[in-house]
Amino acid sequence: MKFPLLTTFTTFTLHHSASIVAFTPGMSPRPKSSSTSLQISALESLADITTLSIDSGDIDTVTRYAKTGLITDATTNPLFVSQAGANGDARYEAMVAEAVSYAKQTTCSEDGCPVPEDTLNVAVDRLAVNLGKELVGLVPGRVSTEVDIRLSYDTQGSVERARSIIAMYEEMGVSKDRILIKLAGTWEGIQAAKILEAEGIQCNITLVFSFLQAAAAAQAKAYLISPFPGRILDWHKKQSGQTGYAPDADPGVLAVKRMYAYFRKYGYDTICMPASWRPSRGADVEGSDLDEILALAGVDEMTIPPPLLDSLSALESSLVERKCSAKAEAASCNDPDFTLTEESYALYWDTDVCGQEKLKEGIDAFTTETENLIKILIEKF
Repeated sequence: MKFPLLTTFTTFTLHHSASIVAFTPGMSPRPKSSSTSLQISALESLADITTLSIDSGDIDTVTRYAKTGLITDATTNPLFVSQAGANGDARYEAMVAEAVSYAKQTTCSEDGCPVPEDTLNVAVDRLAVNLGKELVGLVPGRVSTEVDIRLSYDTQGSVERARSIIAMYEEMGVSKDRILIKLAGTWEGIQAAKILEAEGIQCNITLVFSFLQAAAAAQAKAYLISPFPGRILDWHKKQSGQTGYAPDADPGVLAVKRMYAYFRKYGYDTICMPASWRPSRGADVEGSDLDEILALAGVDEMTIPPPLLDSLSALESSLVERKCSAKAEAASCNDPDFTLTEESYALYWDTDVCGQEKLKEGIDAFTTETENLIKILIEKF
């Protein structure tokens, strides 16, 4: 049977540290506002039907949005960690200094000596954990922390680094239930998630550009996936020469809805949390920056950067309507469900040009950020 391709959480709401209510796909993450639509923003209306995560490592920005009660989770990536390393703000400098000190102590690296690779790797992970710990104190839900992107094709290496990251969090008093380990959506990264999920370490499969990646992640029992509709759109625009799409016809939106439909039809618990947004109709169309977000309203979760949260805050609530319904999407799913193996996955992946190109592009970009961070850290030793 050919596996058709389109080239294209359980999360937690915490009111008190001791009160954790499990979120299931399709469940409203917060009580509906009693205000009228004229008194509330599109951001508030969206938060009524989709769990929202802030895509930022900026402490002040996350604090500002966390105080609204509309943001449940936070996601970080190598860019945010690299920015923290170079920020110059005293708070981030303290995180960097502690990471360097911790790496020296745990790997027995002496001052003035060449810095071994293992020591640098520990410092990179510790800085990510220091930033994550700060964010855990700001948002009521979960924080995603990424495993070294350079291990994207190394299953065992990814598993070991993930275990180390979780151990660091637990040393700091942060339960693993508050953390999602981010892994790249390679076959090897997905298999690392399968191992970690079996150990109770929940994972976020990121850099998802293909239905194939999403199906493999669900079958591996990954807690959450992060498909990138905006980058899928970029690829299709480049291939077609088309400058814009109606939001409901946006190839990235359609790809995410297909993934979501598959999860809901076959009863997978994996959460669909799109990230990385683009204007469907084109950047020159006023208000188009929110096209993909509004077209996916009602999906399990979204992670949204601060500028787009600002745009949603300024938009009236009447423009938000549920576009993703678990029941309706499940009924529309035409994809079969059969177990993917490494061999069958590789066969289908060879035909998925969008997935191949965008995954490589994403891994390369995050690798560059990680290498930039290492240069910054070397200067601190």
